[in-house]
Amino acid sequence: MAETTWFQNKHIVLGVTGGIACYKACELARELGRQGALVQVVMTESATAFVSPLTFQALTGREVRLSLLDPKAEAGMGHIELARWADLILVAPCTANTLAQLAHGQAPDLLTTLWVAAHCEKAIAPAMNQQMWKHDLAQENLQRLVSLGTHIVGPDSGIQACGDVGSGRMSEPMDIVLTLESVLSQGPLAKRKVVITAGPTHEPIDPVRYIANRSSGKMGFALAEAASRLGASVTLIAGPVYLETPNGVSRIDVETAAEMFEAVHQSLDDTDLFIGAAAVCDMRPSHPSANKLKKSTDDLSHITLTENPDIIQSVANANNRPNVVVGFAAETDDMLAHATQKLTAKSLDIIIANCVENGQIFGQDDTQATILSSHGDPQVVSGSKSQVAIDILNTLSERLNTRI
Repeated sequence: MAETTWFQNKHIVLGVTGGIACYKACELARELGRQGALVQVVMTESATAFVSPLTFQALTGREVRLSLLDPKAEAGMGHIELARWADLILVAPCTANTLAQLAHGQAPDLLTTLWVAAHCEKAIAPAMNQQMWKHDLAQENLQRLVSLGTHIVGPDSGIQACGDVGSGRMSEPMDIVLTLESVLSQGPLAKRKVVITAGPTHEPIDPVRYIANRSSGKMGFALAEAASRLGASVTLIAGPVYLETPNGVSRIDVETAAEMFEAVHQSLDDTDLFIGAAAVCDMRPSHPSANKLKKSTDDLSHITLTENPDIIQSVANANNRPNVVVGFAAETDDMLAHATQKLTAKSLDIIIANCVENGQIFGQDDTQATILSSHGDPQVVSGSKSQVAIDILNTLSERLNTRI
């Protein structure tokens, strides 16, 4: 058995819906059992066309539940008993159809009825064609579930069964297990909602040129991954980066500062901790050209700029302000003085200061940061960005627990 004990004697309902990724659910059920969980599989009718219920029965030692209308199982209101039994309901794979049903409270079968009836932790591992995954309705359904506290695992990107390449593949079983570990753990951020911004923003000059900065997004993504592992429900709002979404994290991609501002404020309700790790461009071109500018015919020597909204300050002053608001300061000189001034001017609880003289820190895997607050001495943390993220979040969780 693995070292972790989070799954020991936990009651997990594994909902399996009708998609080609059903075969991964077999390995998932077996691995959860290895970790010490008691797994009850519930299959939709279409799922049985891909994998036999006997397979799951052999792997879990429990008879698979198939129908809401099973006279034997429902003699004592079995679906209610099962809803009360569960510590976690995981739907993996979760098809586009089931995603829509769960998001809108529809309960046409046993699995969806359990979902509506249960008051335990809930998670889904989406699996669908990349075009279906990108559809606005699918994304709206996903965000609705996130707003209701559902944990999202994946999906991954790659070659799909239909031959398409893109996002929509069900996450690998071990990645799902790692995410569920954070869901079931009683870590310092358990039950907390965390919103994190990461990466740069791109402010268009014309269709091919833009103003940007050197942020890689690695620190923000490390913070998102660490927060999820510490038990938080994490929304990551990312500028243009080439990084994979951390397990268990809900990701919203944006390009410009204006888009990030809107996404942040749409995600802010009931947020406990906000971390503004994104390197947002201070300015944007006032009048982006709809066509590519030509150096032979256009004046490229002068671009009129307009100030972008200050996202972190707007969060700190919002009516639905999170309990703790954290900013970042990347400075080339007088780091502590400049960071302290921003801490006060922007009404932040904590600011994380980095020295970026000569371009250091940007894009690197290691970092050094100084944690500053209005009270207490500065705290210096260094090492890999993953380890620094854990150190920062342990400090923030202490502050969060004193504010709530």
